[in-house]
Amino acid sequence: SQSYMSDVHHSSDNTYGSPLSGSSGVDDSNELRNVLRELEIKLMEESEIDDSSSCSVNNVVGQPVFSTRENRVVQMAHTMDLKQLLLACAEAVSNAEISTAQGLMNELEQRVSISGDPIQRLSAYMMEGLRARLLSSGSIIYKKLKCKEPTGPELMSYMHFLYQICPYFKFAYMSANVVIGEAMEHENRIHVIDFCLAQGSQWVSFIQALAHRPGGPPFIRVTGVDDSQSVHARGGGLDVVGQRLANVAASCGVPFEFHGAALSGCEVELENLKVQHGEALAVNFPYMLHHMPDESVNTMNHRDRLLRPIKSLSPKVVTLVEQESNTNTAPFYPRFCETLEYYTAMFESIDATRPRNDKQRISAEEHCIARDIVNIVACEGADRVERHELFGKWRLRLAMAGFVPCPLSFSVGNAIRDMLKEYSSNYWLVDRDGALYLGWKNRALATCSAWR
Repeated sequence: SQSYMSDVHHSSDNTYGSPLSGSSGVDDSNELRNVLRELEIKLMEESEIDDSSSCSVNNVVGQPVFSTRENRVVQMAHTMDLKQLLLACAEAVSNAEISTAQGLMNELEQRVSISGDPIQRLSAYMMEGLRARLLSSGSIIYKKLKCKEPTGPELMSYMHFLYQICPYFKFAYMSANVVIGEAMEHENRIHVIDFCLAQGSQWVSFIQALAHRPGGPPFIRVTGVDDSQSVHARGGGLDVVGQRLANVAASCGVPFEFHGAALSGCEVELENLKVQHGEALAVNFPYMLHHMPDESVNTMNHRDRLLRPIKSLSPKVVTLVEQESNTNTAPFYPRFCETLEYYTAMFESIDATRPRNDKQRISAEEHCIARDIVNIVACEGADRVERHELFGKWRLRLAMAGFVPCPLSFSVGNAIRDMLKEYSSNYWLVDRDGALYLGWKNRALATCSAWR
């Protein structure tokens, strides 16, 4: 699985991200609800619930009987705002108070809207995640949604739209490219390993910049790590990206070679990367490492298993861009609260750019963001692939693998600040603790850092 933070660039045929479901926003929301209802009915038919418990029993079809305390909570639902209602519902789900959660969801259903204000839109997706979790069907729903991927061109179109209206992708590309460019300023043979290659668009501008280097361009080799999700999005294997980049390099007069590693990050071994003696090595992790399970999920601890071998290659620089959110090992309810806060800021930033009934925005949010939200809320264990960590945790993890931080030059921040002039003044950028933080209003959303 890929995050919504994936490869996008200047044209609709150079975009990529992770889908939610099919190609029609309204139809797919209805289909998701139908799937959830079927599972709910099945669960109720198979469950034997004690009348004396706080769980629901039916005296009228579809009408749960509540305990006194639960009844008070549900009766208060109409006085709550959407955020309070979501948090109350999440708490009920966390405490396995089935009837309370169902009653609160009934109220939520009357208020959410995928064409409403930011909290109404976000609540629609978080509610479906809660329902899936309540039914212990999170992984079933997530896998079903994954099977309902839009076509490659549709997916690219959704991601291109987000690329145009939000700075998150450009932040990842531009910051990493400036850092790598400065580290390789005097190198004649450069090898870049990109662990989220997707369409390869990030390296088009990098190759073009190398063409103008005083004294002539260096030789550059790009190794792209890939997975089946990227293959679906671009409608072909790594050879599609390699040929495209080769054409760009040839047009610029830059000596170029491409190597593809059609593997997920968890499958990569050092021999797959084809590192050669005499190359100056750069490794790029753009919104990718949070998909790698750590020691809390798998004894293999794929995050550390990948970082330590990369360090053994003695890279000249490693760039890391990640969402600034704490959803990896947090228990369910704190994780839900964190997700609500994080994506409220993100939905508000999107809302500032387009009308609320904009069909492109609805599709982009559904196909490129909402599935991640459902995964965070509904899934556990290996089925939960969206496992973000705060920069402080990444810093400790990289230090334990033997990396030391590389200070970011003023050029990196200046490039991002110039880019942000195209967007709302509510975006901000600060240099803190050895990383650049990109945020919206009072919430940090992403960080960029460099290591060696």
